[in-house]
Amino acid sequence: MNYQRLKTKVEEYYSQKLSKYGAKPQGVDWKDRRTQDLRFTILLELIKDAKKFSLNDLGCGYGALWKYLQIRHHRCQYIGYDISPVMIKAATSIFPWSKNCKFVCSDQLQLADYTVSSGLFNVKLDVPSDTWLDYILYNLKLMDRASRKGFAFNLLTSFSDPSRRRKDLYYADPGFFFKYCKTRFAKKVALLHGYDLYEFTILVKK
Repeated sequence: MNYQRLKTKVEEYYSQKLSKYGAKPQGVDWKDRRTQDLRFTILLELIKDAKKFSLNDLGCGYGALWKYLQIRHHRCQYIGYDISPVMIKAATSIFPWSKNCKFVCSDQLQLADYTVSSGLFNVKLDVPSDTWLDYILYNLKLMDRASRKGFAFNLLTSFSDPSRRRKDLYYADPGFFFKYCKTRFAKKVALLHGYDLYEFTILVKK
């Protein structure tokens, strides 16, 4: 299936957010820095035992994860990917190219030890839910193929309070994604659903 029209809608949405709010959490549609960093902490449970590694960041926005990694002194080779040219422009202006970090305007991943994605699958806009699910599964296959040791992603949970849900967001069944990853990608799969956000994270370790 060709997802170009879908991706164009998403790219325009996030580019507008960045233009409105600038290079800060609201510019990638997060509430604040605290919750953004909490998501990074949970996702990076994937690499907590790694000493040196390469990492793909799919949907990198303005590069907040790279800053998070630097502050915590992780030794990694980082590539951030985003389909929004203005996001990549912002990221490269904040973090000039170096031998350990680069940003690419694409969603086609190079092979790395790990791949992570934070928030990429939340905003479906007016895309039908079944089409959006297909798009998520398509991306998970890409992440799997591009990851030697594992990958991680998060999704809004279907256990969210129905009265607080938004029609433009996708709420996923945690059990479905746990089983999907467990039966298709690896035996070591963790479902993390106990942190203080209306979402869950899946860790896939090969």
